[in-house]
Amino acid sequence: MHTAYGSGHATVAGACVTMLKWFFDESAIIKKPMVPDPTDPTKPLIPYVAPPGEAALTVGGELNKLASNISQGRNIAGVHWRTDATEANKLGEAVAIAMLEELGGSFSEPFAGFSMTRFDGTTITV
Repeated sequence: MHTAYGSGHATVAGACVTMLKWFFDESAIIKKPMVPDPTDPTKPLIPYVAPPGEAALTVGGELNKLASNISQGRNIAGVHWRTDATEANKLGEAVAIAMLEELGGSFSEPFAGFSMTRFDGTTITV
């Protein structure tokens, strides 16, 4: 196994995003998103308009993009390979899920868990 395999920053990104998706409603639509003006980024922000055929921005979708951007950033510099990032995201996700499952047994009141969408698109209740 190569020493780069499993980039640390991508593992942390996967774990952090997994925790955030567990705590927050990932299907929530982001209201009134704003983006930089493509003609002049020094101008005030302008409203985001989704391309034709694309859905609105959701919390879960934006969190997944955040994990990917953090994870792939060092690949551009040649420090890691793409698989280092994608596999590390899954490793971080697995660690966060294991931690949430372990904490579930420590609650003094009945708790059925929360559902979230994993990076592979499947839904899990933890």
